[in-house]
Amino acid sequence: MLHLPNNGQHVFEVAIYNQEVRSLVKENLSHDFFDDYWADTQLRDVCAKDMNEAKKLIAERFPPEDGFIVEKVAETDV
Repeated sequence: MLHLPNNGQHVFEVAIYNQEVRSLVKENLSHDFFDDYWADTQLRDVCAKDMNEAKKLIAERFPPEDGFIVEKVAETDV
């Protein structure tokens, strides 16, 4: 997490992976840009006002058109 929540923000844990990387790794290949670790689910914390904003922020940082798949978004207790 880059910063602590403020002004009514909450912390959301996001589980995300990259489908393109996952498919390539299964064939013992690597993606041209993204590291192989993106084949596995990664956890990221996002500070946002609500779940919709958290989903929007994560989609901006990890675009679905680049192969990123969000498995789960859940509010955490800080």
